[in-house]
Amino acid sequence: MFFSKAICVIVTFFLSLGGMISGTYFDDTAESYIANIESIDVYTNTMETASPQTKVYDMIKAHYDAPLAQGKTEKKAIVIGYDGCRADALKLLSDNADGAISYLLATGGEVELAYCGGANYPSLNKQKTKTAPGWCSMLTGVWADEHGVTANGIIKSNDKLTLLTTLVEDGTIDDSAFYVSWDGHFVNLNSTYIKEKEYIAEKGLDVTFLDASDDAGTVSNILADVNSTDCSDFIFLTLEHTDHAGHDTGFSINNPVYAESFALAEADGKTIINAIEARETYAQEDWLIIVTTDHGGFCTEHGSLTLQERITFIAAR
Repeated sequence: MFFSKAICVIVTFFLSLGGMISGTYFDDTAESYIANIESIDVYTNTMETASPQTKVYDMIKAHYDAPLAQGKTEKKAIVIGYDGCRADALKLLSDNADGAISYLLATGGEVELAYCGGANYPSLNKQKTKTAPGWCSMLTGVWADEHGVTANGIIKSNDKLTLLTTLVEDGTIDDSAFYVSWDGHFVNLNSTYIKEKEYIAEKGLDVTFLDASDDAGTVSNILADVNSTDCSDFIFLTLEHTDHAGHDTGFSINNPVYAESFALAEADGKTIINAIEARETYAQEDWLIIVTTDHGGFCTEHGSLTLQERITFIAAR
């Protein structure tokens, strides 16, 4: 396994130097990837006009800053993150008609192409297409050159606090919650948000950081929150299905294991949305629901320059 991953990293690096990928891992060439994207008719933009993933931050801020709609009494938002989900995975939506993204689209939502890495293709990356930098860019609204998280295992300073903290601290919302199963977020001594977690405790802010052992545990934690009488006003979560499958067997929609992992993520996402809409107070609540991803992948890795790693998506309603 180590040898195969090392080979993929080397191949990815050399094939991506010129901005063109001609690898054959699961027939996953740049040309086939572009063709897959262009065949997906739900995207409202193109790879050339893709939005920065930092737009997620702007969308959440705009949601809370906007006036309440008639008949609504409280604003809430949730970001459902599919870690390591490639943008061409949405070609599988027809096979997952009961999933979260399919449901958002069927009920008035939209989905757009986005990019990680700090710059859109074909410009060179400004940051690695890694987990910690990607989610941190969404939560802070800036790229790694400002928030400082240039790779996994780097602790973010409190100079750039996340929306989880700032929205509570400035009184925009009462509480927020971050649900994960990857220890690199806030469990280990070198986790991304370990200092911010300490800051939250010192300030006595109502922000929950809760780690589970797997995606099933994450979903259980979220459902416990959403099913409560007054659930968290802002929820941010990551599901690891697609990232685990990609690292273990290959990031490609031609890989049945990866395709199944997307189906699992979509099913979990829909379960969460169902719980939100089943709330007794849902009719009076103004919800923003976002499904997005931090990065894609190529071979069994991510972090580099390929289109397959850099192009992401943002679905919202």
